[in-house]
Amino acid sequence: MIMHMIWNDAFWFAVIRVTTPILYATLGAVIASRAGAINIGIEGTMLTGALMGVLFSALTQNAWMGLLAAMLSGALLGAMLAYFALKMKSNIVLTGIAINILSAGGTIFLLTTITGDKGISTSLNSKVLPNIDMPFIADLPVIGPILSGHNVLTYLVLVCIVMVHILFNHTALGLRIRAVGEAPESADSVGINVFKIKIIALVLSGILAGMGGAFLSMGYMSWFSAGMTAGRGYIALAARAIAGNSSVGALFASLLFGFADTLSNYLQSVQIPVEFIHMIPYVITILGFIVISVVNNKREVMRKKRQLG
Repeated sequence: MIMHMIWNDAFWFAVIRVTTPILYATLGAVIASRAGAINIGIEGTMLTGALMGVLFSALTQNAWMGLLAAMLSGALLGAMLAYFALKMKSNIVLTGIAINILSAGGTIFLLTTITGDKGISTSLNSKVLPNIDMPFIADLPVIGPILSGHNVLTYLVLVCIVMVHILFNHTALGLRIRAVGEAPESADSVGINVFKIKIIALVLSGILAGMGGAFLSMGYMSWFSAGMTAGRGYIALAARAIAGNSSVGALFASLLFGFADTLSNYLQSVQIPVEFIHMIPYVITILGFIVISVVNNKREVMRKKRQLG
C-alpha cells in the first residue's frame, strides 16, 4: 500500500508543494550561514510573514501586496536580529529564539486585536497567490501532473535557487559575504565592512523566510492559523546543514524533508499509530544532523592527517 502511494503522481505533486516553504527557509539559512551568522529566528520570521501576507492581502484585496508585506516583515526581523546580535552584542542564537517566541505569541495577539479571531483568520477575506499551469509541460505524461499546476511561489523558489547561486559565485556582494563568513578579520583588513555585509545577509535571509511563510498562508492554505509553520524553520536549519551552504544542495535537502513530511501525511490513512507518523519528519531531521556531524568529523580528521603527513 505504501509503495502504491509513493508511485503516484499526486504524491510527488504533494512532495513539491510541501517542499516549497522549507526550501525558501533553507535558502535563507544558507545566505545567513555563508556570512558567518546563524538565523535561528527563521521559524518566527516565517510565522510573521504568514500573518502579514494574510492581513495585507485582505486589507488591499491584492495577493501581491500581501506577499510584499510578508517579505518586508521578514526583512525587518532579519534587521532586528542583526541589530541586537551584531550591534548590541547579544548572543545570536538566543536572539533568534527570542524572535521565535515573540512571533509565536505576537502573531496571535495581532490577529485577535485586529480581527477578533482566536487562532485562525476565519473572518478575513484574504487572497491567495495564483496557481500556474505550465505550457507544454502540463500535457506531458507522468511529469506533467507532477510539475504543472503549482502555486506561483513554487516556481519562483526555483528562480531564487539560481539567483542565490549567481549571488555567491558571480557577484561582488556574494564574494564579500563568503569572505566575511570564512575569515571576518581578513575581510576587515582589506576594507570590507563586516557589520554591513552581515546585516545584508540576515535581511536577505529574512526576506526568503517571509516568502516561505507567505506560501503557507497564501498558497498552501488560504488562511493564517496559530503555529502553522509547525517547526519548518527548524527543519530548514537541518536542511541547510545537509546542503553544505549550497543553493543546489538546499533543493535536494529540502526535497528529502518534503518527502518525509508528505509521507507522514499519507500514512495517516494506514493502520499505524498517529504519534509515530507525526514524528517522521523530525526523526529525519535528527538523523540528518547525525549524518552531517559524522561526515564533518571524518573530514576534520582527514584534514588533520594531511597536515601532519
